[in-house]
Amino acid sequence: MSRKTTYKDAGVDIEKAESSFRNLKDRINATHTPAVLSGVGLFGGFYDLSETGCREPVLVSSVDGVGTKLKVAILANRHHTVGQDLVNHCINDIAVCGAKPLFFLDYFACGHLDPAVYEEVITGITVGCKNAGVALIGGETAEMPDFYQAGEYDMSGTIVGVVEKSRIIDGRDIASGDLLIGISGNGLHTNGYTLARKVLLEAFEIDQYHE
Repeated sequence: MSRKTTYKDAGVDIEKAESSFRNLKDRINATHTPAVLSGVGLFGGFYDLSETGCREPVLVSSVDGVGTKLKVAILANRHHTVGQDLVNHCINDIAVCGAKPLFFLDYFACGHLDPAVYEEVITGITVGCKNAGVALIGGETAEMPDFYQAGEYDMSGTIVGVVEKSRIIDGRDIASGDLLIGISGNGLHTNGYTLARKVLLEAFEIDQYHE
């Protein structure tokens, strides 16, 4: 009798992924609001738009990633902030349209799943969602040993928000003489890391502090 070939033989450990997901369920559920009509683990997430209180609700959506900041996170072995960065970056993208964020979905891909890294990243996403009042209603975890080098992973997020139709900001009303307001940042968030890595990591080690 021939031996059965399993996903684990092909390099995909489904049981390990499911175990990590179970560890995260309470954190994910903690982001849910009364508008969330579905539990964790379904193929789709359900959200009740009547809870928004908008008379003419318009949905605003955006997809983004963290970019090569992940290279820095992997080098430094610090993964808890990139999830928060991802959520906040997506929120910023729809905030400029006047939208209030409602719910978020994540995508995490790797060669071989490291439960500790995965749980750290997703925990960061739940923290970002919780802080912003955004529900994490879905996601996808892909273990693809033929695509990613050992220790590397990638991630992206999709956010959906809502704005009153009469309050949409799309830039059409911008005119000469308008006041520009700049808000200082506390450092690099998710953009510009390819250039920053080239400048800084060619001169310094990842654990080297320099004033």
